[in-house]
Amino acid sequence: MKKLLLVAGILSFILSSAQDETVKKLRTDSERKISKDANDTTKRAWRKGGLYSMNISQGSLSNWAAGGEDFSLALNSLVSLYGFYKKDKHSWDNTFDFNLGYVKTTSLGSRKNDDRFDLLSKYGYAVSNKLSVSGLFNLRSQIFKGYTYPGNVKTFSSAFMAPGYLLLSAGMDYKPNKNLSIFFSPATARWVIVRDTALANKGLYGVTPGKKSILEFGAFASVNYLKEFNKVLTYKARLDLFSNYRHNPQNIDLYMTNALNVKISKVLSATWGLDLIYDDDAKLFGPGKTSPALQVKSLVGIGLLVKF
Repeated sequence: MKKLLLVAGILSFILSSAQDETVKKLRTDSERKISKDANDTTKRAWRKGGLYSMNISQGSLSNWAAGGEDFSLALNSLVSLYGFYKKDKHSWDNTFDFNLGYVKTTSLGSRKNDDRFDLLSKYGYAVSNKLSVSGLFNLRSQIFKGYTYPGNVKTFSSAFMAPGYLLLSAGMDYKPNKNLSIFFSPATARWVIVRDTALANKGLYGVTPGKKSILEFGAFASVNYLKEFNKVLTYKARLDLFSNYRHNPQNIDLYMTNALNVKISKVLSATWGLDLIYDDDAKLFGPGKTSPALQVKSLVGIGLLVKF
């Protein structure tokens, strides 16, 4: 009996000592300081990224009874960059887009089917969680000469900074979330530039014949949306509205871009772009080619997509 009591006492001492060591270890672990990972950028001031896409399609026919182009080649590319800064009450949003497209067919020859660059920069100072006093700068134009083909006749219609649009605006910027911003200004200056002499002499895009620029003053609104739904689907949209106080303020100029990207593999994607433009001073359409009209451009393709 004494032996049993001795063994029980020894076991009790061993278990008690082990339990004390376990409790001490748990206490030490709970009281230690947790250091922040140096790679943790959750609170970073800049959010930057972009994408590059290129779509190519080619077709050829030989003795094809149904008819069609003997040869066709189309190439479209897009560079889209963004950099968003936010710290304390200061924010600075920047986007840059450059689109370029080319098409070649047997009957129509070589033509560009897309050419546009667009730089937008907006600074804001927060007056509340979602509202800022902001200033906006925007420049958009194209790089190469452009032509229209009324009656299949090649007609020179545009060039670098002809037209070009330079806009300065001060107003309020509302951001209900990180993906959406709505900017409005009742006081905006917009310069329409036609630096090509031949186009300026025709008085195209609202400039006085012989003059190469005109200053417009009016109200401006810009809605920007950028959303990465997941690693596969990305959507970017922008809508600009401008009313010129000095000339036909009821005829509002519209500029809208939409870009949808669906990633199929690491480098392969499907893209769809839809652009809508209405410029009351772009009087290149209608039976007499002297009227404005809604301009629509839609491009669908499958090709290379690199996100960074």
